[in-house]
Amino acid sequence: MSQHILTAVAWPYANGPRHIGHVSGFGVPSDVFSRYQRMAGNKVLMVSGTDEHGTPIQVQADKEGLTARELADRYNRVIVEDLQALGLSYDLFTRTTTENHYAVTQEIFKGLHANGYIFPQTTMGAISPSTGRTLPDRYIEGTCPICGYESARGDQCDNCGNQLDPIQLINPVSKVNGETPIFVETEHFMLDLPAFAEVLASWLSSKEGDWRPNVLKFALNMLGDMHPRAISRDLDWGVPIPLEGWSDQANKRLYVWFDAVIGYLSASIEWARRSGDPEAWRQWWQDPEALGYYFMGKDNIVFHAEIWPAMLLGYNGQGARDGEPGSLGALNLPAEVVSSEFLTMEGRKFSSSRSVVIYVRDFLERYDADALRYYIAVAGPENQDTDFTWSEFLNRNNGELVAAWGNLVNRSISMAAKNFGVIPEAGELSDADRAMLERSRAAFPKVAAEFQHCRFKNATNEAFEVIREANRYLAEQEPWKIKDDPARVKTILHVALQVVDDAKTLLTPVLPNSSNKIYAMLGGTCVWSGMPEIQEVTDDDGRTYPIITGSYDGAARWESSPIRVGSPLAPPTPLFVKLDPKIVEEELARLGE
Repeated sequence: MSQHILTAVAWPYANGPRHIGHVSGFGVPSDVFSRYQRMAGNKVLMVSGTDEHGTPIQVQADKEGLTARELADRYNRVIVEDLQALGLSYDLFTRTTTENHYAVTQEIFKGLHANGYIFPQTTMGAISPSTGRTLPDRYIEGTCPICGYESARGDQCDNCGNQLDPIQLINPVSKVNGETPIFVETEHFMLDLPAFAEVLASWLSSKEGDWRPNVLKFALNMLGDMHPRAISRDLDWGVPIPLEGWSDQANKRLYVWFDAVIGYLSASIEWARRSGDPEAWRQWWQDPEALGYYFMGKDNIVFHAEIWPAMLLGYNGQGARDGEPGSLGALNLPAEVVSSEFLTMEGRKFSSSRSVVIYVRDFLERYDADALRYYIAVAGPENQDTDFTWSEFLNRNNGELVAAWGNLVNRSISMAAKNFGVIPEAGELSDADRAMLERSRAAFPKVAAEFQHCRFKNATNEAFEVIREANRYLAEQEPWKIKDDPARVKTILHVALQVVDDAKTLLTPVLPNSSNKIYAMLGGTCVWSGMPEIQEVTDDDGRTYPIITGSYDGAARWESSPIRVGSPLAPPTPLFVKLDPKIVEEELARLGE
């Protein structure tokens, strides 16, 4: 039975281009999952956009001599172009500086406030002595008062995982210019997280066995340290606070983390409006059978496994103070928070300032998108921190994509095209033929189970086992040596081509570009797996900006379909580029190795 599946993808911050570490956490895993779910017959809504508010945008804008709006516009377009080039099949990739997002964010605030889960409080805010600007929590570093870690951020300690306030840090300094911040009294709105401790504990406990253990353990551990969290800041760049006496204050805005998580909902509502059915979003957010999967790196677990669920519960009136759902109605909580670990590069953390980085755009200028997608799927940080090395990338590209998969496709199609010009029919099957076909068909439920549970490495490796067995099958059958039995040659090549077609389907979520090419090589005439496109749209205020969208209702289905006997075949072109080993030295030189 078809289900509505929301794929909620973490919002990349628009203060610069994204590197491959970013897309290994939120980008490729979410797209692999969405493509599989569409092939399985489910109705997927994959949404995200650029996160564009907050002081970090202003800081970077100052460095580049731009306004905050100009900077957001610049990097929104860069990120849109890069993610589209990577083949990420967003139904809508938008941005947080739209009129729609402002309206939805303010509605969630009003619903939480009406139910008593938001309250004003005088706090101590961090100010830069030289500029007079508020310093964002994440731009203040110091020693953690809990575990003693010397590089704790003002919002969270990455060593012990505890939430912090900047004033709690020992010896705090600004990451912007090294100054010691000044702490002054200021009034802000707070989200009453302790009011959700009991209901969150019950909800998270129900996820045992479904969520990745590292995510669930982290989220449950955080329950013991819940305290009210500020949702506003002294800024002039962000969503205005929608309350009398606050909305007209030029230096009071909703905190960027608060409005960013609401983006999943606002993007869904924008998508519905652009699709021509403004109420369509409700099928993914209010149908009790709908499931929402949230994809991000592990530094965002607390926002998606605790804070966003708390906001949804509060808006629904389901916290300790009860209440009534807001005007949008009750909203679904996440079905799963799919968090990846961190990707390092050649043994070091990604660092733009130290040139330990490769941006998505630069990578795709030199290498295939499918090669990067494959590497992330089989060697990415799915459940543990992982190191990207150029030598491993070279080996996986040449040894697996080229020598295993590309070789199987090329040999099978080349021999059939040369000898028969069409997909040949099979004659009487031998035991080896039947075993090969059965092995290929049997992979579908196995790979499906792995994709369904977001185990992308297992899924991809199982598909490649089929490819390796098919290569062994051809090596053992040796159709190129058979001179006096054309019927047998036809049968062997028919079996090989059927397995190629099956493997193409199994790998479509990971390798959509090459799978589309194989589909066409085997006689496909329509779209197999739809690819994203960029459209220019206009906001309610007349501003034009790019979005990623697309039609993904292609022919791809999660099943083994009989190949079409008699379909014309032409000599194939190589699927993947074999890389020169010299690229390792060249890329390391770019890193300053």
